[in-house]
Amino acid sequence: MKKKPAGQRSALAFDFGVKSIGVAFGNELTGKASPVTAIKARDGIPDQAAMERVFKEWAPDYVVVGLPLNMDGSFQEVTYKARKFGNRLSEQFRIQVFFQDERLTTKEARAELFDAGGFRALGKGDVDALSAVYILEAFFQSAVPDEPGR
Repeated sequence: MKKKPAGQRSALAFDFGVKSIGVAFGNELTGKASPVTAIKARDGIPDQAAMERVFKEWAPDYVVVGLPLNMDGSFQEVTYKARKFGNRLSEQFRIQVFFQDERLTTKEARAELFDAGGFRALGKGDVDALSAVYILEAFFQSAVPDEPGR
């Protein structure tokens, strides 16, 4: 398969969590993303069949995993789990993985959903998927590199 040039690629983004992992899809051309789903996880390990369906359906050129950092930028336990998750995706799906700071994305997602529909709109899966949208759009706004491990 021929590699697409920067600016023409699509990506899946994941808002990593130990019980639920939000998923969004977007493309570099528009710089926009849309929520896809939330995948149930057990101690950070996602439902494998659901992951395979997402990759098959959306066929991304690369993946962006949200990196949960403390407000001062330091790592926390879940930061290491998110990195491990990204590394597993890279190996399993043979895909390039980037990491993106995800500080405050969940807070922003909750606020947007609450404004749109009150408490009933705050379903865990909806919040996680919208957080993944924010992660991917932030990644698109930064300089999109051609090398993994960012």
